[in-house]
Amino acid sequence: MREIQFREALREAMSEEMRRDKDVFLMGEEVAEYNGAYKVSQGMLDEFGPDRVYDTPIAELGFSGLAVGAAMNGLKPIVEFMTFNFSLVAIDQIINSAAKMLAMSGGAYSVPVVFRGPTGNAGQLGATHSSNFENWFANTPGLKVIVPSNPYDAKGLMKAAIRDPDPVIFMESEVMYSDKGEVPEGEYLLPIGVADIKRKGKDVTVISFGKMMKVALEAAEEMAKEGIEAEVIDLRTVRPIDYATCIESVKKTNRVVIVEEANPIAGISSELTYHFQRYAFDYLDSPVIRVNSMDIPLSYSPTYIEATLPNVKRTVDAIKKVCYKN
Repeated sequence: MREIQFREALREAMSEEMRRDKDVFLMGEEVAEYNGAYKVSQGMLDEFGPDRVYDTPIAELGFSGLAVGAAMNGLKPIVEFMTFNFSLVAIDQIINSAAKMLAMSGGAYSVPVVFRGPTGNAGQLGATHSSNFENWFANTPGLKVIVPSNPYDAKGLMKAAIRDPDPVIFMESEVMYSDKGEVPEGEYLLPIGVADIKRKGKDVTVISFGKMMKVALEAAEEMAKEGIEAEVIDLRTVRPIDYATCIESVKKTNRVVIVEEANPIAGISSELTYHFQRYAFDYLDSPVIRVNSMDIPLSYSPTYIEATLPNVKRTVDAIKKVCYKN
């Protein structure tokens, strides 16, 4: 099977859906003439023309509202935010319009729009360009929230998101766009809301999503050297969450570590922890441990960044602690 970059997988997904359905179009800052800030949309203007791939002003509130109106009238916009930090300017359109329109219109208007772009830190970009908003959007009824960790999942889930009748938040990572992975030549879609067990194990369940899956998998490799076999689950979507897959794994391993880049208060890891104590309490042999970013704005300093974000050492230490190995 061929290997392609994360950005290429996203481009293939969008291009295939635009060829399939004339109502799909791409809009955002620099997606057309510049071929995308991260070259995700490279060549798409040449293929589809300015009526279906077009640059917007630096006005997220305005072009997000335009996309919601277009979706209500039968089109299927894909909106690129240069970073989800900028989506805060458009959050009223996303939450009060896109997410609530189906309910508020009594089912008269669906909003098939995909809001996509990078989330979380990407190195030394400062606090205002390094936030994680997965849990913010996951807190909103009416939205689906997807955070893929590899090119295969990115393509299959992007195609599913574009075909979905409801608004979808599709969150990527700047530091993953060059990552390569195996992606089939033929068409495939992945179901939204289904987690994937990336590594089988029997001693502890490690759950993560997005780029933190790299940390989770590397920590699992380290623990295997010490005879501890971790089962690693990639949530892939954080609304809806595949609770069933996670709980079944916990019933087998009896221990849980959750790795999440966001700050600890009211995170996805908090939500999962509640479900484990509610629905798998009798199976737990140790308290659930969460590995989150420190509860501070992310610094520009590389040493502070390293100390703030979840990493392999902190995850290994957490695994050892739930397994009573330290």
